[in-house]
Amino acid sequence: MRTLLFTGPGGAGTTTVAAAAAVRAAGAGRRVALVTAQEPPAGVADSGVEVVRADPRAGLERLWERWGAELTAAVPDLALPPATSVVPLPGAREVTLLAALARAGDADLVVLDAGPLETAAGLVALPGALRWWLEQALPTRLRMLGAVRTAAVRAGTVRRGAVDVALAAVPELESWLGAQALTDPSATAVRLVAVPRPGAAAALRHATTALAVHGQTPTGVLARVLPDAAAGGWWAARRAEQEESLAALAEVAEVVQVPESAAAPRGAAALAALLPDLPGPAGEPAPAPAPERVDGGWRLVLPLPFAERADVGLTRWEDDLVLTAAGTRRSLRLDALLRRCVVTSGSLADAGTARARLQVGFAADPQQWPADLLAAQQPEPGRDEGGTR
Repeated sequence: MRTLLFTGPGGAGTTTVAAAAAVRAAGAGRRVALVTAQEPPAGVADSGVEVVRADPRAGLERLWERWGAELTAAVPDLALPPATSVVPLPGAREVTLLAALARAGDADLVVLDAGPLETAAGLVALPGALRWWLEQALPTRLRMLGAVRTAAVRAGTVRRGAVDVALAAVPELESWLGAQALTDPSATAVRLVAVPRPGAAAALRHATTALAVHGQTPTGVLARVLPDAAAGGWWAARRAEQEESLAALAEVAEVVQVPESAAAPRGAAALAALLPDLPGPAGEPAPAPAPERVDGGWRLVLPLPFAERADVGLTRWEDDLVLTAAGTRRSLRLDALLRRCVVTSGSLADAGTARARLQVGFAADPQQWPADLLAAQQPEPGRDEGGTR
C-alpha cells in the first residue's frame, strides 16, 4: 500500500489539497482511498474515490462495544458504562486515523489528510510509541507466562479473567501496528501544505525536525499562492510578502505552487484542476542509519534537519538510543554491534539548517568484548587505521 500524507498549519487548506490529490489519482485509473477526519469537499464522492472517515467518538464506541463485551463476559460483576457514555481520551484522533488507514488497505493509493502539523507528527510517532509501551508492559518473560496462562484457559484448568481479555488483544494490536508504514519514506510520502505568510516556514521547519526524529522526510511543500492581478499598493505589498515566504519555504523542501481561487472548488473536475500530478512514495526501502568506522570506535549519524542544539536530547537505555527533538521522542533500537558499545559523544552538526544531523560516537565496551577482539580495535603505536606508519 502506498500512502500520500498531507499536513500543514491550521487554515492552510490541507483537506482541500488532499481531496484534490485523491481525485486526480482516481482520474488516472487508480483505486484511491481518502482517509480524513473532516467532511471532504463536494465532488469527491462522485469521483470514484473511497472516503474513509476517521471519527474519534464513533471509533471509540465501536472499540468499547467489542472489548467491553469481552470484559463483561470474563468478569460478570464488572459494571461498565455503555459505549454512548464513554469519554474519548486525548490522542483518540491519531488512533482513529491509524485505524482508518487499516480499513483502507485494499486501495492502490491511500491519501491521508493528517490534519494540523502537530496531529501529523503525533500520528507518525504513534506506532513506534505504542510498540514501546507494549514492550514495557509485556516484556519477553511476561509474554512467556501469558502464553502458558492462555494455554491453561483453553484447556479449562484456569477460569478466564480480565487479564486474558488483554492478552487476547495483544496479537491483534501487534498485527495492526505491523501494517503501519508511516515512518517508511519508501511507502509513505509526506507533503506539507502552507499559505506563504510570515511564520509559515518556521512552523514547517519545526514539523520537519519532528518527522525526522521518526525517520520521515517531507518530499515537497504545496504553497497556496495568490494569482497575478493588476498593480496596486495593497496587492504589491502582499505579493512581496508572498515571494519572501516562498523563498523561505523552498529551504524546507521543493515548492509546488497551488493557485488560490476566489471560491471553494466544486465538483471533481475543479478539484483535479487544483494540482499537477504528484509523485508518490519512492517504493525503494530507505537505508537505515548504519554505524561508520572512525578513529577509536564508530559513529552513527541521524539526520535532524533544522534542529537546534537546545532542543535536542539524547540518552541511552539498555539496547536503545532515546532521541528527543522538536517536542517528540523516539526510542531507536541499536544494531548488534552498537549494543556492545558505550556512547562516548554526541554533537549536532550544522544546527538550524537543512543539513543538521546528530552525530553519536561509540566505543567498544570492555565488559562485552573479548580481550583479543578489543585489542584488535586499537591501532599499533605509530600506525594509523589504514596500516601506514
